[in-house]
Amino acid sequence: MNRETIPVTVLSGNLGAGKTTVLNNLLNTRTDRDIAVLVNDMGEVNVDAERVAEHSDISENDEDLIELSDGCICCELRGDLLDALAKLAETREFDYLFIESTGVAEPLPVAQTLTMGFDQGDLDPTEFYEETGIEVMDYYELDTTVTVVDAHQFWTTFDSTESLMDGDTEKDLGSLLVEQIEFCDVLLLNKCDLVDGEALDEIEEMIEVLQPRAAVIRTEHGAVDPEAIVDTGRFDFKAASQSAGWMQELEEPHASAEEEHGVTSFVFESRRPFHPERFADLLDDFPTNVVRSKGHFWLAGREEIAFGLDVAGQSIRLTPAGTWLTTLPEDEQAQYFEAHSELEENWHPEYGDRASRFVIIGTDMDHDALRADLATATLTDEEMDADWDAFEDRFPTFEGGENAEEATDQGTQRTDDSAEEVGLAD
Repeated sequence: MNRETIPVTVLSGNLGAGKTTVLNNLLNTRTDRDIAVLVNDMGEVNVDAERVAEHSDISENDEDLIELSDGCICCELRGDLLDALAKLAETREFDYLFIESTGVAEPLPVAQTLTMGFDQGDLDPTEFYEETGIEVMDYYELDTTVTVVDAHQFWTTFDSTESLMDGDTEKDLGSLLVEQIEFCDVLLLNKCDLVDGEALDEIEEMIEVLQPRAAVIRTEHGAVDPEAIVDTGRFDFKAASQSAGWMQELEEPHASAEEEHGVTSFVFESRRPFHPERFADLLDDFPTNVVRSKGHFWLAGREEIAFGLDVAGQSIRLTPAGTWLTTLPEDEQAQYFEAHSELEENWHPEYGDRASRFVIIGTDMDHDALRADLATATLTDEEMDADWDAFEDRFPTFEGGENAEEATDQGTQRTDDSAEEVGLAD
């Protein structure tokens, strides 16, 4: 092998999307590469690894087949993943690695593990690293992230309220599907033989809005040209993590025309805070044709923190998005203004950087009606002069949400990763 590092492809996708079928087809297609496989399964028995062994030339006892079971490599098994990679690298009897992640895995933290190794602040060196001092990132490079999507179950999964447990974490199926779509270099729209052409066009249009950067390939029975997912050189962490459709729309908002299948987006902005009761009512009855919304908002009576809004399918999550810059001492504000002059240009003399801004992506949306509903949920002229602390407020309180340190481009500061699901009426 001539190259110094081993390229890696990561396969992600919901349960039943066809990841193992894609992998087996690849292994049974003649290539000039010696491929090793690492299979992650949430169960105590690694069923996917057994299927790989059964339907390919790799046996369960083969050193080139590694099983990581009873956990997920995007959270509990991140250290175990690095250990397994290090042990594989010691042999170097292969020149390409495929990692099939469990159906509940989010691809972004897996990519972080593969690109940052033990340098991540939240990942302690595991036993193998402590004993050997080997940093596996010296041996590997993430080459391609692939998400497999089940075309036949696409809208059903989007609309699903079902959740799966990933250790102690409950993951909503629709939200997980969106995250897997938004972070990939190549998206395989699988099981296309079960869906008619018009429905496929509609699904593909939604995918391209959610993830404009990915190459979308239609497949049947997981069959794909190996060159599309092997050694592509497509992975770029910065580009991948910033390429989601909602982020591009926030950076460069535009008035999109109604597309053939009604997939459109718009950005809502307001320099008035939301009334906590009216906005809670609106979120409780948020339009079901909104499939993605993300950004931050200002809530009357919460003057210190910005709230993050994260809508994916039927899941609506609220997170602490950070403290407003206007709450900081003037010398600290000046530092941010120097780095981001656009913040000072949009500074309100009384309210500073407090504002709401989020993108909304959906199908067959009435933009004017939804904008009007959102505007109605903000404070009226009378309410702007009222006592905001007197408003009924059902929104969650986030511990530590006012002690942020890292700034974001929107003028707020990042906080912890805590989130709460709503309906707020429950």
